[in-house]
Amino acid sequence: MHEMSLAIRIVEVAVLEAEKAGARTIDEIEVEVGQLAGVMPEALTFCLDAAARGTRAEGASFALAQVPGQGHCLNCQKEVAVSEFPAQCPECNGFGVQITAGTELRIRAIEVDNANK
Repeated sequence: MHEMSLAIRIVEVAVLEAEKAGARTIDEIEVEVGQLAGVMPEALTFCLDAAARGTRAEGASFALAQVPGQGHCLNCQKEVAVSEFPAQCPECNGFGVQITAGTELRIRAIEVDNANK
């Protein structure tokens, strides 16, 4: 399950940023997960809870925002919704779709408790 290695890295990054900010605890971590990123959101949430144990992020909530797949068709120049890869353009049926969104996996925000400084 690669979600566990992703969750461990997300928690490590969040903890490093919290330490830089002088915070003792992390209250929430917001993560963007692209529809085409190959990540199962439910599995990632479960793994984030496990990865946070014993860290400043223990007890934090995890908010996952799914980013829909989008692409630009190089054949007909339309912006199209994409749900799989390789993607077929629904407008011209061509396969020249360049993915423009939906592959991301990134931390959007980290909410910390600075009252414990």
